[in-house]
Amino acid sequence: MRAAEAFRATFGRAPEGVWHAPGRVNLIGEHTDYNDGFVLPFAVPWGVTAAVAARGDDTLRLLSLQAGDGADAGRPVELADLAAAEGWARYVAGVLWAMREAGHPVRGADIVVDGDVPQGAGLSSSAALEVSVAAALNELAGLGLGRLDLALLAQRAENDFVGMPCGIMDQAASALSREGHALFMDCRSLATRAVPLDLAAAGLELLIIDTGVHHELADGQYARRRRDCESAAKRLGVDALRDVTDLSGALSRLAGDERRRVRHVVTENHRVEALIGLLRAGAVREIGPLLNASHISLRDDYEVSCPELDVAVEAAVRGGARGARMTGGGFGGSAIALVAGERAGAVREEVERSYRERGWAAPRLLPATPAPGARRLA
Repeated sequence: MRAAEAFRATFGRAPEGVWHAPGRVNLIGEHTDYNDGFVLPFAVPWGVTAAVAARGDDTLRLLSLQAGDGADAGRPVELADLAAAEGWARYVAGVLWAMREAGHPVRGADIVVDGDVPQGAGLSSSAALEVSVAAALNELAGLGLGRLDLALLAQRAENDFVGMPCGIMDQAASALSREGHALFMDCRSLATRAVPLDLAAAGLELLIIDTGVHHELADGQYARRRRDCESAAKRLGVDALRDVTDLSGALSRLAGDERRRVRHVVTENHRVEALIGLLRAGAVREIGPLLNASHISLRDDYEVSCPELDVAVEAAVRGGARGARMTGGGFGGSAIALVAGERAGAVREEVERSYRERGWAAPRLLPATPAPGARRLA
């Protein structure tokens, strides 16, 4: 595999192992994770592969096959100065930092990463990078950490080192997912449950529509939404918006952005529970309206959509999709569309036509099936 070959060429020795962690797509439950709510993601077939070998010193040497490192290939970062890491390397350095902050005895390593998650598509390439490295270091250092522990360390790396205040969903989906299943997670208790999601058996497929609009969630918009939620929870006297049980009463006490954010989070949690109920009843073909309602809520109440996402969703439904919505943090990235097999061609054509009419570059449409979580490949 490419990562192992590049490792030998760069560092002059073989890696001790190769690990893979997937990206994720969220079926439903958006911007609920950091509100102690419910989410239902699943791992996608694309991810990050990390070829890794431990070192006997406190130096971290890194290479990405996607970053075009050139003459800087294998550039060293000292564990005593992890903050010096830049760009994509900060996510790797952050994992080392989080492990060491937690008291785990990890030392230096040589790491080559190779990823095929579409960049900027909202499929959480950063979580895949963090979890693949965390899984490798866990095994090489003999830490014995469980998959949820790895997800929490990866989340801390992104929150406290990289500076992106994400919830636990992305890292948990990358670490814990099972093939053929979605992952239900209660983001307060961190309890998880694998929910069977056999789309093919129902004659369906899930299309990811990568708009090609690259977003940068750390620019303040994501953090601002989180602050809105925290402020609203404080005003309502609850620990988190997950605890709001009287929505109409809560909304009567709020105004403006806080009012809209609360309405989205509370109704989105209910949509997650309703969708799981349909899946348990074998009614996967009936989940489309919940996807549509989620998008409208994200567009109007949470205000994290954009024209390219809205056009993709509207065109997919017009072309015959049973339901569609934006997925991920928003401000670009991807939408998903639930499509009956016989309508897939028509949906593709309608989405592409709608983009072409506006003079936009054609979006990338990718069928996705639930893939396994983090694992060792070699």
